[in-house]
Amino acid sequence: MSLYADENFPLRIIEELRRLGHDVLTAFEDGKANQAVTDADLLTRAIELNRALLTLNRQDFKRLHLQVPNHTGIIICTEDPDRVRQAQRITSLSLRQWSCREG
Repeated sequence: MSLYADENFPLRIIEELRRLGHDVLTAFEDGKANQAVTDADLLTRAIELNRALLTLNRQDFKRLHLQVPNHTGIIICTEDPDRVRQAQRITSLSLRQWSCREG
């Protein structure tokens, strides 16, 4: 899966996703971190790169999904201290699902 992680997404999860074979680009690696880039701009960038966006920012990205329904995918996660388990749940997700929390 080709993913684009926003600047607040946990690095340990990103590392594990890469280990599991995913192509993950971070906002930091893309030169978009620490620049007050808006969430809408991050989603636009993910769309340009044909990547699903990874975020912990539930409220803003649910709103953006409704405003910009033609995106490559938005994977909204809840905080989980077990980073490896969270990466495994992301791996098992369909891009049509909204959350990688259990339940």
